[in-house]
Amino acid sequence: MADWIAETFRSDAGWDHLETLVDIGNRMAGQPGEMEGLEATRDALAAAGARDARVETFDLQGWVRGDSYVSMPETVEESIALPRGPAGEVSVELIDLGAGLPEDFENADVEGKIVLATSDVPDYFDRYIHRTEKYHYAVEGGAAAFVYANHVPGQLPPTGSVGGSDGGPIGDIPAVGVSSETGARLARRFDGEEVTVAVECETPETESGNAVAELGPDTEEYVILSSHVDAHDIAEGARDNGAGTATIVEVATALAAREDELDTRVKCIGYGAEEVGLVGSEREAERADLDAIKAIVNVDSNMGGRTLELTTHRFDELDAAADRVSERLDHPIATVPRMVPHSDHWPFVRWGVPGYMVSSKSDTEGRGWGHTSADTLDKLEGRTLREQSILLTELVVDVAGDDVEIPHTEPETVAAYLEQEDQAIGMKKTGGWPYDFE
Repeated sequence: MADWIAETFRSDAGWDHLETLVDIGNRMAGQPGEMEGLEATRDALAAAGARDARVETFDLQGWVRGDSYVSMPETVEESIALPRGPAGEVSVELIDLGAGLPEDFENADVEGKIVLATSDVPDYFDRYIHRTEKYHYAVEGGAAAFVYANHVPGQLPPTGSVGGSDGGPIGDIPAVGVSSETGARLARRFDGEEVTVAVECETPETESGNAVAELGPDTEEYVILSSHVDAHDIAEGARDNGAGTATIVEVATALAAREDELDTRVKCIGYGAEEVGLVGSEREAERADLDAIKAIVNVDSNMGGRTLELTTHRFDELDAAADRVSERLDHPIATVPRMVPHSDHWPFVRWGVPGYMVSSKSDTEGRGWGHTSADTLDKLEGRTLREQSILLTELVVDVAGDDVEIPHTEPETVAAYLEQEDQAIGMKKTGGWPYDFE
């Protein structure tokens, strides 16, 4: 074991790929930089020793940013258009709904107004409310536009998709993100006053894809090791998700040196178009034999902290595997047994496929620098990449073992967990509820 660990600590494969991705610049889904990132990931997986490296393309309804602004008398505030929202300009009354909880919308008349809501959820509230749910409440109430304010001071205007995925609709009303400071100023000075929200964008037909390669024996059953390559166009996308893609390249490099220890085939996938509706992983899941997938290790926005956090979606065997790896390597791994329907594991896990969502433990709430222009390489460390890659390499080898059984569960069970966690409410509101059984 010591030799491959030492080699991973000396390896530059992952960090070099991370630098390659951030230096591309704009990796927005469907735009040239995303395809450049997918091709670079294909090449990095091949250089790692994975076989049959390729990019599998698919059509995509794109979204290309133009100018946007929020203005009021004598000032124009910095803003960022939220992807998959439509172009438009409205000058009407602003209404401040604070955190934008469901009851805030129920108790307010938002029709014809610009809704201002923050990105947080109060501690007393019993569930997380995603940006898209707040946007849908605004649309449902007849609002004219939506302003999404970062709740963390000093961390810039946030972005994030508000519309459907490929084949789905663009959102109904213009939407922009603003900083915490701008949001506070709007709420204090212009609640009930007329302001202007303007968004320019284009929605061309374009192309995205998935970078795919394989390691280990040619078994029918396989483990998916995945990340997403695309990023929002306003920053380098270093943590979200250059970090995840760099990690799977480093893990693939270590696995190639341990191929004779793999009992099950490992399919490495760098997905495209995650940020606009999990499109790449949806395409992969639609054509996959889900029964043949033993487990998923999906890495998204890790490296923010040194301790790995594995969301296990209530699969006890995944929790046990993480404990075994933590004990063998004498290194902490945090596990969380809840459902996370917001990354590329979800198109599989929702139908009962065992899957990890791999991130890192944080004591702060929200995305931090993610989805802002400050998601840059200088905030990440190479030692974190190497440490986490060692742990994940051992985890993949463990779950791929013939002696490890990880039963699938029924979709009805997954749905019941979502109901228990009060996540079904938001999923049904935004059209993300996939189940039609009673």
